[in-house]
Amino acid sequence: MTDQAQTNGDQEQSFAELFEASYAGQGEPLNLGDKISARIITIGADSVYFDTGTKIDGVAEKKELLDAEGNFPFKEGDTVDLYVVSKTRSEIVLSRALAGAGGLEMLQSAKDAELPVDGRVKETCKGGFSVEIMNRRAFCPVSQIDARYVENPEEYVGKTFLFLITKLEERGRNIVVSRRVLIERERQAATEEFLAAMKPGEEIEGTVVRLADFGAFVEIAPGLEGMVHVSELGYARIAKPDEAVSMGEKIRVKVLGVEPGKKPGQLKISLSRKQTMSDPWDGVADKLKEGEKHTGKVVRLADFGAFVEILPGVDGLIHVSEMSYTKRVNKPSEMVQVGDEVSVVLKEIDLAKRRISLSMKDAEGDPWLEAAAKYAPGTQVTGIVEKRETFGIFVTLEPGITALLPKSRMAVAVDPKQFDKLNRGDSVTLVVEDLRAGERRIALSPLEVRENAGQGGGGRENEDWKGYKAAAKPAEKSAPGGMGNLGDMLAQAKAQKSKK
Repeated sequence: MTDQAQTNGDQEQSFAELFEASYAGQGEPLNLGDKISARIITIGADSVYFDTGTKIDGVAEKKELLDAEGNFPFKEGDTVDLYVVSKTRSEIVLSRALAGAGGLEMLQSAKDAELPVDGRVKETCKGGFSVEIMNRRAFCPVSQIDARYVENPEEYVGKTFLFLITKLEERGRNIVVSRRVLIERERQAATEEFLAAMKPGEEIEGTVVRLADFGAFVEIAPGLEGMVHVSELGYARIAKPDEAVSMGEKIRVKVLGVEPGKKPGQLKISLSRKQTMSDPWDGVADKLKEGEKHTGKVVRLADFGAFVEILPGVDGLIHVSEMSYTKRVNKPSEMVQVGDEVSVVLKEIDLAKRRISLSMKDAEGDPWLEAAAKYAPGTQVTGIVEKRETFGIFVTLEPGITALLPKSRMAVAVDPKQFDKLNRGDSVTLVVEDLRAGERRIALSPLEVRENAGQGGGGRENEDWKGYKAAAKPAEKSAPGGMGNLGDMLAQAKAQKSKK
């Protein structure tokens, strides 16, 4: 060895000794890759300076310490966990992760110490992603890019994340990384912290991160999710969670319970949004009154009726018998479907039982209320044949009002055969012979009857109407069509009968 070489060797040894000696009395020497808790000394425009616990201060780029919203969340005196990424005689460079143009030794150190490294997702490839780490290409399997199922791999391309090196072979030519491991680490830490502080019944704020048919998943701590069942999203009855909340929305929830999940270390956290809200029934007495007419949305059908939301979270029932005056309703689906807007009248409100009885038919109006004025005996009417029975023909005069042309009255017509030709849906013109609005019954008669025809089938009991007495009441109006006064004709027929 030459004198010059010996001199250079001594100088290098002397420098190393001096560098290590500089840490004397200032804690253990720091090495590349070490993780430390450093206290902020000064905050500059672009850099932040830290007390590393050694003689040499640390420095980190300020932009690297910004939060997700781009704000700098620290102040002087705060402590931040950082990694040593390089050091000189004058400064120690700190970072939240190992990054930059590191060599193979640094990669190996990061793998051995399980330290996170910065990686930028360059592109998708077969089975996963191509990730750039310290100017080297690494592979991340699709199952390791996130802790949740990846529906759209392209959404990760171009973004920078922290990764853990899980395989380092062939002198850096075969590098495999995982982001999922770090996420699960955070989740575990968040879980432990959450469990230590949380108690069932407490209210916390979370962010909606996922929607399913049965409910919404809410992140209540980094990597820690709970589930709000669709029935607990609010008082209003909904079919799908997106009717109550949206992705990314911040909501307040109440912790209902925490149970072990199916996998070791997993937790099943049940949440409720509804229980953080005021009960809508508390104001029903002031907002709703019996007899009022309201519009609501059909939210559920049952065999016996339909439930209608009158106010958010307040439902009422339309019984099948209250759906229509104009038609016989066998099933609610014949009249309404879920989602329909309907007009109803509030028939009864029972606050103690939280029940409201509704009526659709009262909202539409009872056509029989005006029947006395519209269908007085002797009035000529035109209707549609509804059906034929052995005892007569039912004729619909208007929706909700059906009258009967008894067989006994067809028999006294001038032309009885004309009624044999009538079929369902045919139009026919007749005369009102008798009206009993209270019983919802109208008896009809042909326009023209034989002069010697008795009234009501000879005055006998009309069993065909099932107990309805068809004895005609003398009309007070002249029947149109030139047939003369129907009352006179009936009176004449009655007089002839009495003489016999």
